Amino acid sequence: MSNRPQVRETGNLRPLELATGAVMAGFTVALSVIATVIPMASALNLVAAVPMGIVAQRFRVRAVMTAGVSATAVAFVAAGSGSAAAVALSALLGGIIGTVKRRGLGFVSALLSSLVIGPALALFSIVLLLVLAPLRTLLLTSLENTALGVAAILKRAPTLVGAAEWIENSIGSIIDYWWLWIGVSIISGIVLSTVVSYFVLGAVLDRLAALPSADPLQTAPDDRPIDPLPVTFDHVGFTYPGASTPALVDVNFTVRRGEFVTVVGHNGSGKSTLTRLLAGRAPTVGTLTRPGSAGLGRQGGTAVVLQRPESQILGTRVADDVVWGLPPESHPDVDALLAEVGLAGMGMRETSGLSGGEMQRLAVAAALARRPALLIADEATAMVDQAGREELVSLLAELPRRHPMAVVLVTHHHADTRNADRVIQLQRGRQIDHQPGWMTSTFAGPPSAPWPAGTRTVLQLTDVTHTYNDRTPWSRRALSDVNLTIGDGDGLLVLGGNGSGKSTLAWIMAGLIAPSRGTAVFDGKPVSRQLGTVGLTFQHSRLQLQRRTVAEDIEAAGGPEIGSVQVSWALDAVGLDRHIAGRSIDELSGGQMRRVVLAGLLVRQPRVLILDEPLAGLDPPGRHEILNVLRWIRRNGTAVVVISHDVDGMDAVCSRTIRLSQGRILDPAASSALEGSTT
Repeated sequence: MSNRPQVRETGNLRPLELATGAVMAGFTVALSVIATVIPMASALNLVAAVPMGIVAQRFRVRAVMTAGVSATAVAFVAAGSGSAAAVALSALLGGIIGTVKRRGLGFVSALLSSLVIGPALALFSIVLLLVLAPLRTLLLTSLENTALGVAAILKRAPTLVGAAEWIENSIGSIIDYWWLWIGVSIISGIVLSTVVSYFVLGAVLDRLAALPSADPLQTAPDDRPIDPLPVTFDHVGFTYPGASTPALVDVNFTVRRGEFVTVVGHNGSGKSTLTRLLAGRAPTVGTLTRPGSAGLGRQGGTAVVLQRPESQILGTRVADDVVWGLPPESHPDVDALLAEVGLAGMGMRETSGLSGGEMQRLAVAAALARRPALLIADEATAMVDQAGREELVSLLAELPRRHPMAVVLVTHHHADTRNADRVIQLQRGRQIDHQPGWMTSTFAGPPSAPWPAGTRTVLQLTDVTHTYNDRTPWSRRALSDVNLTIGDGDGLLVLGGNGSGKSTLAWIMAGLIAPSRGTAVFDGKPVSRQLGTVGLTFQHSRLQLQRRTVAEDIEAAGGPEIGSVQVSWALDAVGLDRHIAGRSIDELSGGQMRRVVLAGLLVRQPRVLILDEPLAGLDPPGRHEILNVLRWIRRNGTAVVVISHDVDGMDAVCSRTIRLSQGRILDPAASSALEGSTT
């Protein structure tokens, strides 16, 4: 099977094309500006073509043209004509090579493209300079002065006098026949750059072609007016291309305006597939009917909040993100929307400084700005603390009462279903009668034997304070005067609301960032100088899995000395079948991804392991598996620090807890007994 992406060639730019183009254009601008303003960084101009090549390889020509024009305009405003020209060249080269690769063509096609585009661009430049006489005069004067300056420098070396005189004699001819010089220069430059880029940039794109590029929310073509409700599933089934078994089988239900519907089921039961069909994707079996089109991302249509909110955030500020992508005539009340989701007064905050829970709320606010008729929230409460989750679910439940819309919430939390008008439960892709007790945790209580006490301090934080963007108008303090000690075999649970500083604390303990003030030391040395000594799992496991298969990722995480024996041991340690080693990362469930990340960390045998929200988005069996793994890790002498909103069952792993509030530890002793309730 070919790895070339299948691209729809007609219709307006889709949300995925716009979002990807915007992000990749930003990368190109940043690389080109750096290459222009920093000495000895010009090689980045070649790298700058990679993001544009990715857009051209995965999407249509109009997508890379839109991204290229936008990036060129931004570069001109930010750094002048030099950077703008570099960005335009990067977009051109990326567009040529990416399109050639997407269509499965070769070197000859790339060369022929350059021989067509080069003369066309040369002719355009000559005509432009003929019309804009002052610009032509400025360009030629600058060229003459540069040439004469170079000649003057060369004359200082007796052996280079001849070369200097040749330059002085030639510059007049170049100016007289400027149109010929510009035409030849542009054509030869485009052709030569295309040849080099085909082998350099093309090799990078060939590697990236193996990565999944399908739009999970790709919708079926539908030219009807936007009207997503009511939507009815009649014996609907869905099988992904290349899959041997269906993801959904014989699903039957209807969602109407004014309803708050929850969808529950274990990981891998088909919930995400169901949301994609609700968003407009066509089923492979059965009939899915609605009065008009789903209108995904359109005003009055369907809005989706995904499991990873950071993948939907494109604005640099909170208020910017709420209105990102809206038509110019749309003027939503941003302050009211932010207040509605619990982000009142945060419109000017940088989105990069938001916690996971705050990002979830921002994604909901951005969805509401589209005034959707159907709002789909896929695990929207996964990264929100208990109090925030209750507020968010209450908000989602009330929306259909206040607005002419329906809300569908996919969740693992039993409490989220209490206000639902209807609960749809899936099991192995099939719709079953709702069983209220399905989410009851079966995890055993704390072990009968006491945990071994840490006898030696491993990691110590003293008076740690951290401020983001310190000494700037955008400074924000995340931690203040934190003192903490972790011993061998310790088990610590860190609690706190969204924005309390938990993730910042985790990054400092892992050495990814150094504190603004105070010290964080591992075995007496700054932990920031010992990266990798302390293991850290992120809130979203997929971000840490960088290789194609499970075995490759574990080996890469462990280092060059790790082989199949160590991989098998790590898989055994985290409770995964060894046969999973050859599977693609993207075929794994959320719980399996978390355990693969743990396996990669365990082969390095860390003495301290920090887990940021390890239970987020997991069903009861997945929670059980992860908690068992963590208990085993601590039993074998590794200190475990868990940062979580959800403490159910955590007393089987952690023997003490601390609570953060506004960046401060509420209990400085950090030795209180862990209570079996959430905060």
